[in-house]
This record gives sequence, C-alpha cells and structure tokens, in this order.
Amino acid sequence: MGYNKQENYNEETTHRLSDIYRETIALLGEDVNREGLQKTPERVAKAMQYLTQGYKINPEDILRSAIFHEDYSEMVIVKDIEVYSMCEHHMIPFFGKAHVAYIPNGTICGLSKIPRVVDAYARRLQVQERLTMEIRDCIQKVLKPLGVAVVLECHHLCMQMRGVQKQNSLTTTSAFTGEFENITTRQEFISLLSAKLA
Repeated sequence: MGYNKQENYNEETTHRLSDIYRETIALLGEDVNREGLQKTPERVAKAMQYLTQGYKINPEDILRSAIFHEDYSEMVIVKDIEVYSMCEHHMIPFFGKAHVAYIPNGTICGLSKIPRVVDAYARRLQVQERLTMEIRDCIQKVLKPLGVAVVLECHHLCMQMRGVQKQNSLTTTSAFTGEFENITTRQEFISLLSAKLA
C-alpha cells in the first residue's frame, strides 16, 4: 500500500498551460530539459489552477449552506484568518490576515464559512482593496446583518522582492457597512482585534 496522491485538475488546461510555461522558461534563458526543470511547467500549471480555484467557487453559496436563525445581536468576530492571494498586476503572491466581523440581525452563519468566503475571493487574481470589499459585500448581501467590518493586513511580495524592495512594509485595508460606520462600534471592533482574551 503506497502513497497515492489525489489531484483534480483540468487535463486540457494543464496541458496548454504547461506548453506556455515551458516556452516562458526557455525565453528567460533556462534549459527546460535540465533535470530540475523537466516537470516544472506541469507543476506550475497545476499550481496556478490551485491558486486561482476561487473562480469556480460561489462565495454566496458557501454562506447560504449554513445559515441559522438566532436571536443574537452582538458583534461576531472571526480574526486572524490566513490570506494567500496573487497580485493581479505582477502575479506575485501577497499574504497576511483577515479580520471579519458582523452584527447579526436574526441570522447567523456557521463560523467556518467566513474563512471559506475569504479563501474563495483570495484564490483569484486580486488587489487587496477589492478583496476587502468583496468579502464585506458578500456577507452583507447574504446574511443581511446590521453591519459588517473587514480588515486585511498583508505583505506584498511585489513590493518586497521587486519594485521598492521594502521588506517590512505592511498594507492595511478596511471596509465597513451599517453599524460599523458608527465610530463607537468601529472602535469596539478595533479594540477587540488587539485584545488578548484567551
């Protein structure tokens, strides 16, 4: 009984992307027949399909799959959600954390669904600003809460590896609706993000 790796990739897409990446590697001056690079085009083709699988996922359906009616109207926060995405300008990764909160209006969702929504939007070619708003808008549309707050803190390799090459830079974006547009509610959210309650 050996290890059997299970993968699900579109064969035609993998084949066509492999050809493109093989040509790309050659154009960059490398020998695509060198031992270490022989399977690289196929690996990259599969990796790119995995990293952009969000195009095949409907984030709204994720939330709708676990909606519950509860008489709870206090803030719900899921923080420190890992984010991995690809900058659409250079197709270089950016990564960090998402903090998501909402105030229910008679309806809550399964807590695991919020990180799944974040992943569904992050696994696309993105800019951090749009990603922040897409997460906010999805939760607002499906759950219809009293308000939604989303904060993303990310490191962008397009800044750290190329361009200005600022290794310690961190980009923060935020998006709010409803009650979170009230400064008092927003401050409560921000204070809870920094609190170490456990």
